[in-house]
Amino acid sequence: MNRKSLMIGTAVLCLAVLSGLVISAQSKQDKYTVKVPGGVAFSEFRGYESWQAIGLSRNNQVVAVILGNQAMIDAYHAGIPANGKPVPDGAKMAKIHWAPKPNAFFPDATGPGRLVNVDFMMKDSKRFADSGGWGYGVFDYDAQADAWTPGTAAGSPPQGNDAKCGFACHSRAKANDYVFTEYGKR
Repeated sequence: MNRKSLMIGTAVLCLAVLSGLVISAQSKQDKYTVKVPGGVAFSEFRGYESWQAIGLSRNNQVVAVILGNQAMIDAYHAGIPANGKPVPDGAKMAKIHWAPKPNAFFPDATGPGRLVNVDFMMKDSKRFADSGGWGYGVFDYDAQADAWTPGTAAGSPPQGNDAKCGFACHSRAKANDYVFTEYGKR
């Protein structure tokens, strides 16, 4: 094989590898393109992964951490809900659910295992006037496909897949402006 053939062969191989990487990157879903029909988009919560923790929750099926953007954290610091004021527009919360996984070092402790879904809430009194001023969204995660989809009635728990999907459940916390989660003392 002469030098020119070797160079052409190497160039073709590099192009093939690069084409495969581009196709692979294009086929991987960008979570920020997913949207609840008629409502909340994942992109409206960009950066939620680094928001401050508000609290946690767990049951027999999932463990969760509840996070808030700066507007939500500021509302808690201002005394909401005890001060009787509504949460301000622009406040957002994210609740990340994982299947519980036993801690290898402390048998009585559990931590996050497989990612299940993320729930979002955002306060916009005009946009979501018919659901207490809050828009809701549930996004289920499929680890095998590395993809996100809006929650559905077939999910666990069953979810409507519009901006009001959490309103019925959150109505029991109407006196707290539809927010269940208490901000723990630190």
